[in-house]
Amino acid sequence: MQPFRVFVTRAIPDQGIAELYELAAVEVNLLDRPLTRQELYEKVKDCHGVIGLLTDSIDREFFDHAPKLMGYANYAVGFDNIDVNEATKRGIPVSNTPGVLTEATAEMAWALLFAVCRKVVASDAAVRSNRWKGWNPLEFLGQGVSGKTLGIVGPGRIGTAMALMSAGFSMQVVYCGPQNPLLDKKLKAKRVDFETLLTQADFVSIHTPLTEKTRHLFDEKAFAAMKPTAYLINTARGPVVDEAALVRALEQGAIAGAGLDVYEFEPNITPGLTRLDNVVLAAHTGSATVRARTDMAILAAKNLAAMLTGKKPPNCLNPKVFDR
Repeated sequence: MQPFRVFVTRAIPDQGIAELYELAAVEVNLLDRPLTRQELYEKVKDCHGVIGLLTDSIDREFFDHAPKLMGYANYAVGFDNIDVNEATKRGIPVSNTPGVLTEATAEMAWALLFAVCRKVVASDAAVRSNRWKGWNPLEFLGQGVSGKTLGIVGPGRIGTAMALMSAGFSMQVVYCGPQNPLLDKKLKAKRVDFETLLTQADFVSIHTPLTEKTRHLFDEKAFAAMKPTAYLINTARGPVVDEAALVRALEQGAIAGAGLDVYEFEPNITPGLTRLDNVVLAAHTGSATVRARTDMAILAAKNLAAMLTGKKPPNCLNPKVFDR
């Protein structure tokens, strides 16, 4: 009989779960939806470890309902869904899955960028609906990418990867955030303040975590500062953007378009976004490659296995708990 009980709040690739079988009795939520809070509390009440998703709110109430918890592994890079301070107070280690989805998410940012600026979705819809009458020199005119300026808001792992991919298009790169020597050396990128980036960039790509400082970083004032020919790309966190302000900006032509993979009220979509033809909407698929999602599962499991055996996990968000 395995010494530990583990609950996985949503089905993830089997390779990750297999990492835990020798150590724990593992139960997985096989419903095609997130559990309600009460359903989740019932499942974790006797568990020693949990692997959860960003759709799970891991707060004081959650910890109250999981008195035996020895570790929580987030199946995501971002961890704004977790009250890490509360976990630390209770001596519960928490982990995330950075690194393994960097390239996949950066590629998705590029996919959105091209889809919106080259009107891929609109032309696809025209062909599928038999509205397309053949080549037309004035139809589906978009914006080119080569030689333009790419603005990176948040030059961390994913922002850096996206910026490096721009080299093939001879783009100029500006970024705001911590100094990034790699971008400075490889691309001769320029570190500028947020306001300057907005005025210079033809494409603005968001890669910052969600914090109180970044919530609604992109508001009406920010959109007014952008070029009317500029495009916004968001593969980070939805609430970094004030989506009501974004809808107005897209309707009024304050910016040319947007490509979104994350949403302010996910999975609900802000009214107005779905009827606009200058925005491309993806279903939070930034990490949705077989390799990335599998590697995320394996890393989350390794993190949890370490926590269950009293070891510091590879990606610990609150290492102070191991100093006690």
